[in-house]
Amino acid sequence: MDILADTLQQPLLENAPIPQKLAKTPIQKTIRKTFKGAANLSNLLPTGTVLIFNILSPAFTHQGKCHTITSKTMTIALLTFCSLYCFIISFTDSFRDERGKVRHGIASLNGLWVMDSSVKLPSDEAKKYRLRFIDFVHAFMSTLVFIAIALSDKSVVSCFEPNLSDEEKDLLITVPMGIGLVCSFMFVVFPSQRHGIGFPLSPN
Repeated sequence: MDILADTLQQPLLENAPIPQKLAKTPIQKTIRKTFKGAANLSNLLPTGTVLIFNILSPAFTHQGKCHTITSKTMTIALLTFCSLYCFIISFTDSFRDERGKVRHGIASLNGLWVMDSSVKLPSDEAKKYRLRFIDFVHAFMSTLVFIAIALSDKSVVSCFEPNLSDEEKDLLITVPMGIGLVCSFMFVVFPSQRHGIGFPLSPN
């Protein structure tokens, strides 16, 4: 009997007050925007490409000596491949199919070209992923950041120009830093909405 009385006294779930969302302070909003900007940077900056380049460049350049034409040619090929990869990866996107699997594709003027031919997006849905001008801006800046990092690599610089003047050394220090700062600022101001290869995709 006491249990029944306690149950009747308790408010029903539908009558329970809904907790209101607390307003965020200016500091919390600033921190949230900072983390969001950092996430955009991690998506757009060529971190994976730079890691591969830093691993391979000492072997390709023979620690910056490049005493043969083959080593110089291989270094140029490595720089070209990494630059093209940075450019092309900016046009990739992904989505979840009906089974929840992540599918990757390349943005085109008509929509998204899905790499897995067995999966096709409806035309209305594919148009949401179509190529935009901002994609070219992101691709160009991402490639520019990689080139700036490559220019600051000692083994690459020594391979093509072993005897640098003091002025050229100063330029190779300041120019890549300037390019990195400007491109990072642009990435924060104009973030990418794409979730390309290697970029995180939300569970939904």
